[in-house]
Amino acid sequence: MYLELYLQEDSGFGDITSDTLFTDEKVKAVITSNSDCLVAGVEEVEKLFKLFDLEVKTKVLDGARVTKGTEILSVAGEARSVLKCERLALNILMRMSGIATATNDLVRRCRKIEPDIKIAATRKTTPGFRYFEKHAVVIGGGEAHRLSLSDAIMIKDNHLKIIGSIEKAMAKFNSEKSTTKVEIEVTTKEQALEAARVGADIIMLDNMTPGQVKEIGAEVKRLRPQTILEISGGITPDNIEAYVPYADMISLGWLTHSTPAKDFSMEVV
Repeated sequence: MYLELYLQEDSGFGDITSDTLFTDEKVKAVITSNSDCLVAGVEEVEKLFKLFDLEVKTKVLDGARVTKGTEILSVAGEARSVLKCERLALNILMRMSGIATATNDLVRRCRKIEPDIKIAATRKTTPGFRYFEKHAVVIGGGEAHRLSLSDAIMIKDNHLKIIGSIEKAMAKFNSEKSTTKVEIEVTTKEQALEAARVGADIIMLDNMTPGQVKEIGAEVKRLRPQTILEISGGITPDNIEAYVPYADMISLGWLTHSTPAKDFSMEVV
């Protein structure tokens, strides 16, 4: 579904250049990485080309580390179809590989400190491209976290402003006998301890310093050892390692809204 929508966005009312120049000419083209990176998006690009019955030969699988100049895949078939897919195929590879590479770099850095730490994405994604961005995080060794609002219960600040308290919010889910884990976002020590007392499965410490996280996390674990501590808010590659010793999971929007794309090109051979 998404690939067809993206093609429609890019082609508009048709590729007037290729449709004017060509009829049924056949070509072969090769996609090459112009960056050192961890590749992601090969599976999606293969599906894209196959929408037009093009022949695809993959040279590299998702999750592989490649150097600049590595051939990723070749595609053969009708010239107009190959060229119609070109930009979208490259955009997918560029964006997904950028996210996967950045995720993998952070995962490896953080697991040198704490081997069991989880690095997760957030819902700060490009509208319409969330599945691809989240999938790239997973390819890079991270956690997708929530794909949509229906995937998990997460009680945030605006929910609490409306309902009044963490205790009231938890009572609602308990009365419904929900079997889904409940996560509560907190911004103060008092909220964190209240969330632990009422049985939150996951407590997200939001926009706190490493020192605050260390202190509050220790008190939460004393109250409810099985609680999962998630750290979020203001986390970047520059400060993430300071939080690792005190977290079970670190989630950061940076993975999907600020990672630089990697460069790929397609050449007809």
